[in-house]
Amino acid sequence: MENIAWYINVLFGATVILSIWLFMKAARYSKTALFLILGWALVQTVLGLSGFYENSSSLTSRFPLLVVFPLIFLGSLFFTTKGKAFIDGLDLRWLTIFHIIRIPVEITLLFLFLGKAIPEAMTFEGRNFDIFSGLTAPLIYYFAFVKKNIGSTLMIIWNAVCILLLLSVVSSAVLSLPERYVQFGFEQPNIAVGFFPFLLLPALLVPLALFSGAAAIRQLIVKKTVTL
Repeated sequence: MENIAWYINVLFGATVILSIWLFMKAARYSKTALFLILGWALVQTVLGLSGFYENSSSLTSRFPLLVVFPLIFLGSLFFTTKGKAFIDGLDLRWLTIFHIIRIPVEITLLFLFLGKAIPEAMTFEGRNFDIFSGLTAPLIYYFAFVKKNIGSTLMIIWNAVCILLLLSVVSSAVLSLPERYVQFGFEQPNIAVGFFPFLLLPALLVPLALFSGAAAIRQLIVKKTVTL
């Protein structure tokens, strides 16, 4: 994408590295988790660099290849014995602080909009309020785990709101793909997700963020049930 400065690629690349590191902290450096994350990132990186997603006429039909597998796999963990054991063993503190990645992601999205690679609706200048999750994550972490002034109920609500905000921007991203953006009134198609490294946003960061929120909610509900 010619209109995107090199430092935006660097910023997003650093965000991907930060995201993997924070999630690995939450996963207590699970070798299996690291292998799966890096393996999936490598597969999508190779496809992206090969130009597999770049053609706007085929991007919409190929987009599911970025997101379906990780969403199905991560979702299945909530329904298997080993999966639930993995989720319950995650560090809730790091699952919480993980959401700070949404700050550099939102900055990246703003620059992608300015570079005419995504619609304004996907930024915080449009209909994307997901930056709220990133800005409040340090506060939730501090008051929940340092000051211990926040209980499970409020944390469940916060995580649920974070999931809903993320789903909102995801819906804008899907509806503004090249073959759909005119139908839904978007002024600019979402073509950024067809290019490396930005394709790692739907392929890796979004699934990890959704999973982190859902895993945290499960842990908090289990904790409340055990306490009762």
